[in-house]
Amino acid sequence: MPDHSPPPYGVVFDLDGVIIDSHDQHERSWFQLAEQLGLPLTKEQFKESFGMRNEMCIPDVFGWTTREEKERIAELGDQKEELYRTLLASGGLSPLPGVVALVSGLAAMEIPISLGSSTSRKNIEVCFATTGLTRFFGENYTGAEDVSRGKPAPDVFLEAARKINRTPENCVVIEDAHVGIEAALAAGMKAIAVTTTHPRDSFSNSGASLIVDSLEEITPATIEQLLHS
Repeated sequence: MPDHSPPPYGVVFDLDGVIIDSHDQHERSWFQLAEQLGLPLTKEQFKESFGMRNEMCIPDVFGWTTREEKERIAELGDQKEELYRTLLASGGLSPLPGVVALVSGLAAMEIPISLGSSTSRKNIEVCFATTGLTRFFGENYTGAEDVSRGKPAPDVFLEAARKINRTPENCVVIEDAHVGIEAALAAGMKAIAVTTTHPRDSFSNSGASLIVDSLEEITPATIEQLLHS
């Protein structure tokens, strides 16, 4: 009898810059908030903050609070996320090139997928609903409030793998941020870097097993080869 059990591995996706590009909505919502509250913010700070949780970027990158002002950080973060979701829901968001083909191909091979993101669960749900990706991921997503430590700590990816019952060494993470690649490696997973947010050469010493410009370059066979290498 042939063995029809699904493959033992899984794929964990980051959200922004990997399966969607809501960079503009993030940027606009942060700058809207800064303007409303009269707080300083530069394009360089925004770029540095990409992929970080709000509780890291608000005090450490933007310098709007100290780390100890937890209530204020949460309040500012909530205000920003409301602005962000309003921009998302107003339309113009679709999956990045290659995403639907890749997740469809993985589904056909019964390779489970999961999402591990620094953003909130509410944001993930709005992104999935807007792009029609809910049918592929279902409940297999992990957001900021599901773990106590954000990237580059491995927690979000470990939790994402747990949701699909896969061991870390049998998972590949697809990421566009340096902190995300660090988190994947810290979790004991292989990492694929996508150059949607940062230039290719910035990943050359990152530890990523593969660097691509788009998910159009990745197939389920690519994933298998990485895990067997």
